[in-house]
Amino acid sequence: MMKSIMTRTVRRSFMRAVPFALAALALSACHSNRDTAQQAAASPEAVARGRYLAQAADCAACHTATGGAPFAGGVKLDSQFGTFYGSNITPDPKYGIGKWNADEFYRALHDGQAPNGKLYPAMPYTSYRQMSREDSDAIYAYLMAQKPAAVPNVEASLRFPYNVRFAVRFWDMLFLNDALPDASTGQSADWTRGRYLANALGHCAECHTPRGAFGQLQSAKTLQGGALGRIGAPDITPAALAARGWTGADLQAYFSTGVARQGSAFGEMHPVVYLSTQHLNRDDVRALATYLLGDAPPAPVPVTVQSGDAQQLAAGRNLYLDSCAGCHGREGEGKPHVAVAMKDNSTLRQGDARNLIVSMLDGIEAQPFKGVESMQPMPAFAATYSDEQIAQLTNYLRVTWGGQPGDITADNVKSLR
Repeated sequence: MMKSIMTRTVRRSFMRAVPFALAALALSACHSNRDTAQQAAASPEAVARGRYLAQAADCAACHTATGGAPFAGGVKLDSQFGTFYGSNITPDPKYGIGKWNADEFYRALHDGQAPNGKLYPAMPYTSYRQMSREDSDAIYAYLMAQKPAAVPNVEASLRFPYNVRFAVRFWDMLFLNDALPDASTGQSADWTRGRYLANALGHCAECHTPRGAFGQLQSAKTLQGGALGRIGAPDITPAALAARGWTGADLQAYFSTGVARQGSAFGEMHPVVYLSTQHLNRDDVRALATYLLGDAPPAPVPVTVQSGDAQQLAAGRNLYLDSCAGCHGREGEGKPHVAVAMKDNSTLRQGDARNLIVSMLDGIEAQPFKGVESMQPMPAFAATYSDEQIAQLTNYLRVTWGGQPGDITADNVKSLR
């Protein structure tokens, strides 16, 4: 299961080189070759605070490989531009950041500038740029307190012209901003803290905001959904969350335990909860939920049952009873610690059926969460059912429990195989 945790003309060529695989969220492999003074050992309190902040910033997801030493890098990050590998950020002086000082670490987070060169924006300095110097120093102190790991970095394997690293400077000139737009409105202390957690530390926009032609975040569509991996990151603006039935209490349960009445964290969101949000204290979880919905959250929208082709829906129900009801319940009620409910399920309520279809085709790995909470694995049905059958099952689920039309076709499924 840890595998899933630690778990997508000359002028024209130049302009195409600008985006550099923003689909990944990791430092590109690099280390300092200069002799810089390392800070004196930090206090236990500073290290403990840095640990909390490193969890809030989800550093381990990209810098700790399955079975590898903590923060020693090696996590493979595939993208449409090539492959990145999370870098070694242990205090090792040769392969890690042991020769970096706190100023250099801050510049890497704030400007994407490492001691030996420019980082690719695959490392989300576009979001970390908003991190305070105090928090950067605390994370640095925590990393410097870790055991050095002499694990060589793996260089990114990028196609030309994306491997022209100096071009990232031009990308920064065009798209690197000091702050990200707000996705909600508010003035309360919780809202302000939640904005910092979501925009800077949690870097939510990196996955949940659509990208432009050059890989830049489309600021006018902040948190309106992204498609970096096979499982898309849904729209998490206040209106979209309310349209799928989310409340502040539901979001707090989801971030704290990975499970809410709307479903469980799966795909790329599972490691976010497992490695990051479940470690947040109660105040920060409340603040994060407050920011996402705003100080005056919209009322959750109830599901309105849609109509559909009776024959298609009947076929879909038979498929559901044959393969799904054993875990999800005959009437979609779900089973604790086994499978989520279909009623009120957020994935079923998305207008775009991509995540639902992909989940049925690929299956979902087991999902451990805090304490005793967990979800059992869901099998893949790509080899079991035809495109037409998957479409029938999808339509039955969407119409019956998602409040969505039964308009998915076999061609829609085929395109996602």
